[in-house]
Amino acid sequence: MVKTIKTKRLPKDPGPAGWNEIYRDKSSFPALDKDIEVDWVIVGGGFAGLGAAKRLLQLLGSKERIAVVEARGIAQGPAGRNSGFMLDLPHELNSDTYAGSKEQDLRQIRLNREAINLAESIATQYGMDKALFSRSGKITASATQRGYRSIETYAKHLTALNEPFELLGASELKDLLGIDFYTQGLRTDKTAMIQPAGYVHSAYQGLVSEGVQVYECSPVQEMLLGDSVHTLKCANGNIKAKNVIMAVNGHIQSFGFFKQSLLHIFTYSSMTRALKPHELKALGGIDNWGVLPADPMGSTIRKISDHAGSGHRVIVRNHATLNQSMEASDGNLKDAARLQDRSFARRFPMLDGVEMEYRWGGRLCLTYNSVPAFGEIEKRVWSACCQNGLGTVKGMLSGMMAVEQAVLGQSELLSEFLKHQQPKRLPPEPFLSVGANATLRWKEWLSGIEL
Repeated sequence: MVKTIKTKRLPKDPGPAGWNEIYRDKSSFPALDKDIEVDWVIVGGGFAGLGAAKRLLQLLGSKERIAVVEARGIAQGPAGRNSGFMLDLPHELNSDTYAGSKEQDLRQIRLNREAINLAESIATQYGMDKALFSRSGKITASATQRGYRSIETYAKHLTALNEPFELLGASELKDLLGIDFYTQGLRTDKTAMIQPAGYVHSAYQGLVSEGVQVYECSPVQEMLLGDSVHTLKCANGNIKAKNVIMAVNGHIQSFGFFKQSLLHIFTYSSMTRALKPHELKALGGIDNWGVLPADPMGSTIRKISDHAGSGHRVIVRNHATLNQSMEASDGNLKDAARLQDRSFARRFPMLDGVEMEYRWGGRLCLTYNSVPAFGEIEKRVWSACCQNGLGTVKGMLSGMMAVEQAVLGQSELLSEFLKHQQPKRLPPEPFLSVGANATLRWKEWLSGIEL
């Protein structure tokens, strides 16, 4: 008996993916233009798809055929639209200080670090430049009393977790960042910083060298789930596969799974043009840094150095909207641009007149109770979806765990990962969208100049 699943829509992300636009060594992968047969097909060419493909190679080697199929160009979707942090420490977006319970956070740290270790091994194996992947740590910083309290609480929580950190004062932050906006900070050293588009392109090139088939610009339009073989239909070719891993984050809902349980949040970013030498001199500070706001609704800021002609640039990320249609409007992007220009001007007065070259929005997927949309959803079809705002590290982790469940059945790491509830059902519309967006605007207002 065959079960037919048709996709109802494709998500739409506003603006160009800036990280992808500035990466000069982009790889090109073919679109699927023929019928193929494989043992494993991974739907989604982001971090979850990458984690799944690499774990399959580790467990199975070249014994079975593996294909990855991506709806858009590689790194044009959410994988190329994030801020480039691979966070090992707690980062609970529903919390005022990112922290959860001690037991939960200890477990999440162990899992996150396994994912980052895999990401690092990929970078090492495929010879990536440090500009694409580096264990450079990150800073959580604040400029308000409310933010100070969050940092103090976070520091106490890290102490309870036996995690090392360094508190930074205004002068130390000025030396590092070149700006005097922030007055208190907390630095940890095990976060990895990546150029997300460059990392993903290089990683998938490496997978191809190991025999994985990678196809881009080939959205899956229909799935025919059979007893022994599944058929995935794309515009110009079909894929017959014994096993399917869905690594599409919130887009899993377009296939009819996890109904009324996923929140589709867009966050927005602006990236400056390449800075000129006199502007770099006026800014000062170290070449590469990343700052997360003490208030989760504040602005995330990165400064990146020139890599292969990409230029020295500053990236500002803030503003969030709930768009259950998985489409953000031009109006959403314009609202974000206004906020980001103000945030940039507050922090970088010495760069007055520096224009933003790229602006974009990117999708997150969250559940009400911050758990993944994971597991075997049909016979030999596994979901590695819903990363709850940490698409780089939790995406990699979900892909790894889906493979371990599919191939091994059980493992020590998988047992740790599976210690979560099922996604909770969401309130009905229009109450959900009206209430959520009103709450987001209120929290942004409370964040003050942290935004």
